[in-house]
Amino acid sequence: MGEKIVRKINNHEDKKEYIDHLLKDIETLELMLNKGLFSAKPIHIGAEQEFCLVDESWDPSSLGTEILEDIDDEHFTSELNKYNLELNLDPLKLEGSCFSDLHKQLNTLMAVAKDAAAKHKSRIILTGILPTISHKYLQLDSMTPVDRYKILNEAIQEIRKDDIELHIKGVDEVNLHHDTILYEGCNTSFQAHLQIDPEHFAEFYNWAQAIAGPVLSICANSPLLLGKELWEETRIALFTQSVDTRRSTFILNEKESRVSFGQDWVTGTIADFYKNAVVNFRSLVTTAFNSDSLTQFHQGEIPKLKALSLHNGTTYRWNRLCYGITDGKPHVRIENRYMPSGPTTEDEIANMMFWVGLMHGRPKSLDNIHTKMDFKDVKSNFFSAARYGMSSQFYWEGKLISSKDLLLDHLLPMAFRGLYSMNIEPRDAEHYLSIIERRIKSQTGSRWMINAYRKLLKENKTSEALKILVATMYERQQKRYAVDAWQLPRGDEYKIPDTEIRVGDIMNTRTITAQDIDSPELVLKMMLWNNIHHSPILDNDLNLAGLLSWVDVEHYQNHPEERPESLKDIMKTDLITVTEDVSLSKAKQMMEENNIHCLPVVKEKKLVGINTSNDL
Repeated sequence: MGEKIVRKINNHEDKKEYIDHLLKDIETLELMLNKGLFSAKPIHIGAEQEFCLVDESWDPSSLGTEILEDIDDEHFTSELNKYNLELNLDPLKLEGSCFSDLHKQLNTLMAVAKDAAAKHKSRIILTGILPTISHKYLQLDSMTPVDRYKILNEAIQEIRKDDIELHIKGVDEVNLHHDTILYEGCNTSFQAHLQIDPEHFAEFYNWAQAIAGPVLSICANSPLLLGKELWEETRIALFTQSVDTRRSTFILNEKESRVSFGQDWVTGTIADFYKNAVVNFRSLVTTAFNSDSLTQFHQGEIPKLKALSLHNGTTYRWNRLCYGITDGKPHVRIENRYMPSGPTTEDEIANMMFWVGLMHGRPKSLDNIHTKMDFKDVKSNFFSAARYGMSSQFYWEGKLISSKDLLLDHLLPMAFRGLYSMNIEPRDAEHYLSIIERRIKSQTGSRWMINAYRKLLKENKTSEALKILVATMYERQQKRYAVDAWQLPRGDEYKIPDTEIRVGDIMNTRTITAQDIDSPELVLKMMLWNNIHHSPILDNDLNLAGLLSWVDVEHYQNHPEERPESLKDIMKTDLITVTEDVSLSKAKQMMEENNIHCLPVVKEKKLVGINTSNDL
């Protein structure tokens, strides 16, 4: 949200005041459009860089606020979670060497952030979702202590009146409930801004929608969440669900998620676009208003449209329309929100150039794209790209075509033409678009991460594999060569020091469990078939209730006549348990002192894993 000082809409007076300003903002917007006051040229571009902070163990760093204070630069701002920050680059005219100039500023400012982070023994990682984020970093104490984040969280909770549901299924699956919006903070992106001519708004916006799927497929860089391999660009599903104000048990006025691709081609004016958003999404927060926009406009001022901008700041189209003022003149721009952060700044600028080139390279045969393609095909293309990346096939001009063929044979040449039409330096165009071409022929950041993680899991537990993965990403990013040239990890990029190993780093999370109402004979057979020496037993509420051991299996194998009628009769109930953050040395000591070979790991009463003598 652009407005830093906000509050919840608590009563009828708050709502009435806010709606009054919102309606006047829309009326003022229409007046400015009718009078032709919007700036169309020169066209400007801009970008926002979100990035992750990690500590020396490659886990999320909680020192974002302190690092931001040390940076002390107005280009930087906080994000929802303590371990994320944002960098806002200066807008530039779309001409000449603007992309390489933007890249230089990005590298310069990122170096400032890197130096500030180093003072706090932290590092910067560019990635769509930081692989080492775990449940412990998604509690309220990980929220940046800024009022507007707390207020937004409370507003969404009040509308939902229930926990936030998260269900993403890919190769693996994540299915959980959560009581805050902090999962939204797992997402880090590189948001590109392109100024557009409001006279041709619908044509530009619809074209941005049409190319979104193919562009996303080559930018994918977020395949992992909580150690699970999900979508090639998991951010698309995660962001959508993490701030969804709808409930599955009753219907609100909102027919789609606040994070959405849209339901149809847009028509009409910019004002019509915003009217549609106001109709479909209720307002979450308000702020203080000194004067209304209509009065300001009649006094000769160009108003900021605070109420409308605030509403727009809490709806998240993947192609979002933004209003702003530059040199005293209003303008509108499309904000591309679907491109992830990383893997390197080279890759990010290449992604941005590719998108801008396509936006200005549309051939005349694809004018009025809403008459040439079905919107549902365009939307399907987008989610196919999010799920499958470069493995996607797209519906394009009535044909089904592979991502690789569409990008190489159609869209890359189109992007070159668009850039040259805007007088972009040919050397820059060739440099950055060659990165896209090499990536099409080799690997995306997402595909590199998947292959790297699978390799590391062959020799390491999940926690250590994730830390090595992030350490490798950092090493590659520091060398600044694009992801198409990245090699897989060696495996020695990081080793958890023995003194720092925690139970959560080595525990087995894929355990075969049973419930205390299950058949004892079946459970004993399951342990025998799978050569399992310890089986946790859960009660009807799925809380840890007991433990069966290999001794039990052997005994009842040898004495079938003694088999019990209930697991409750034979399971051990006087259990010694630990939490994930207990040190390895402490866990060893507990097992030795109590002469046990299995140590269940719990969070409150829920089983999250087990450690055995073999693990230790």
